[in-house]
Amino acid sequence: MAPLVDEPMADTRDMFLAHTALRREFRLLPELIRGVAPGDTRRAEVVGAHAAMLCRVLHNHHEGEDLLLWPKLVERAGAEAAAIVPRMEQHHHAIDEAHTEATGLLGAWRSTGQGGEELAEAFERLLTVLLEHMAAEEREILPLAEAHVTAAEWHRLGEHGMEATPKQDLPLVFGMAMYEGDPEVVKAVLATAPLPVRLIVPVLGRRRYASHARQVHGTTTPPRVGR
Repeated sequence: MAPLVDEPMADTRDMFLAHTALRREFRLLPELIRGVAPGDTRRAEVVGAHAAMLCRVLHNHHEGEDLLLWPKLVERAGAEAAAIVPRMEQHHHAIDEAHTEATGLLGAWRSTGQGGEELAEAFERLLTVLLEHMAAEEREILPLAEAHVTAAEWHRLGEHGMEATPKQDLPLVFGMAMYEGDPEVVKAVLATAPLPVRLIVPVLGRRRYASHARQVHGTTTPPRVGR
């Protein structure tokens, strides 16, 4: 059943916030790993914890799409969805395989500092399939979502990601997305939140990401790789 015509429809600009952050951090990750001297377990733990956090964010992001987005598009968007959703699901499967390979190597590297090149190559394979997927999603899925998914349903997609993220990580994850984000889109994302949240989260998010980036990337302003 299609959504009611008088309901506001999805504003998908927040997906670009998430994708830009994922592109940036996963692009930078292989060289971060290669920059850790073999056996330097202290630095391996810093970079490894960052990598693990990114993998959790990615998993939660795609889990929400699997549960809440693809079924609605298949139900409502007819032939257009039939042409693209199976390909998106195949992408998710390929991403899951690469994700499993990388995370399977990550724990040992974090604790020993050994095997960094193998791990970096695994994350490069993950990056390749991830970039292909996000580009296709932006080009083909987001226009369908804007036509067939209500704003309330789209908001639920974001809620799923927040619910699946440990509360202590939420300011960092939001700050990571804000770093290259359009201020107007950030404002729109927070529009339905209580006033204290709208005031505090942007400030706290920026601070948390700056502190995290200094520790991980060695600077509060890591390269902005965008789309």
